[in-house]
Amino acid sequence: MQLDDLIKKVAREELGQTQPACNWCWACPECQSAMVQGMVDHGASRVGTGPDVTRLNGNLPRFIDHTLLKPDATRDKIEKLCREAREFHFASVCVNPTWVAYCAELLQGSDVAVCTVVGFPLGATTPEAKAFETRQAVHQGAGEIDMVINIGRLKSGMYDAVRDDIAAVVEAAEGKIVKVIIETCYLTDEEKIKACILAMEARAHFVKTSTGFGPAGATVGDVALMRRVVGPVMGVKAAGGIREVKTAKEMIEAGASRLGASASVAIVKGKEGKDGY
Repeated sequence: MQLDDLIKKVAREELGQTQPACNWCWACPECQSAMVQGMVDHGASRVGTGPDVTRLNGNLPRFIDHTLLKPDATRDKIEKLCREAREFHFASVCVNPTWVAYCAELLQGSDVAVCTVVGFPLGATTPEAKAFETRQAVHQGAGEIDMVINIGRLKSGMYDAVRDDIAAVVEAAEGKIVKVIIETCYLTDEEKIKACILAMEARAHFVKTSTGFGPAGATVGDVALMRRVVGPVMGVKAAGGIREVKTAKEMIEAGASRLGASASVAIVKGKEGKDGY
């Protein structure tokens, strides 16, 4: 089955949509309206749109979540991360929950958001635990939440459970941006499509490729697939293995509206970074 045919098949199965006259071009207003209507019919009370994903316009840093998620990250390294984020005007710093309050303090008054991870990196905690993590992070100053789906439940075909898991985080975030990490390296194309549609139905703001802790990170093909599925309705974040400007630009050209990277400074300086998350 061709990829576009697979996208159409999964969308029809999940959203119960009738086929538009254009035969699912996935770009025209009729297709986009049908997708949004399908989400509303399945209980969505609002639909968010991602930022303009068209082009860089010389503003690469604003595409980047400056990331440090290593378990041995020290206070000094977190302070350096925030200092770099202020200097280069990255979109956010992405840190583990224990550092949210400290980063919020350091970045107060800046144009850099504080992003944190929930259910990270396995996604196998309960919806209640993820919701609690989210509420606490928002209370401590997080403006963006990157949550990991329950991968095992998705692969088991437990789609309602996956949707409810995401929705619990969206509700707990109280309007803050929620990015849904689907961990593409573990999924078939059909599962990637399903995960994106479930994230849309749960009213999340972004879908994200990877935690950076799995056996593989972002690929141009996965970013393009995810953008094809969500259209302009959501943002797409590419993360994992982005260490130099060429790859960063390829991801954006494929449809990424945000990048997760620890080599952010090297990227914007046109160099190649060495470290992972």
